[in-house]
Amino acid sequence: MNGEFAIHGVFLPTLLVFGVIASVCTLLLMRLADRVGLYRFVAYRALVDLALYVIVFGAVAFLAPHFGFAP
Repeated sequence: MNGEFAIHGVFLPTLLVFGVIASVCTLLLMRLADRVGLYRFVAYRALVDLALYVIVFGAVAFLAPHFGFAP
């Protein structure tokens, strides 16, 4: 994936921007899962959080061209 985002003259790698977006979305999903009580059903919470981040990162990267974010 080649490309950069220019934010006020600062060039940021595409994967960095996608990673930040995925981190924020994952944090919100983790809080929601904790509030609902879904973590009662898993043995390793950290592993579930990592898997959730990877899934959200993949979804952000996959859906980015549909929203006009990918160069």
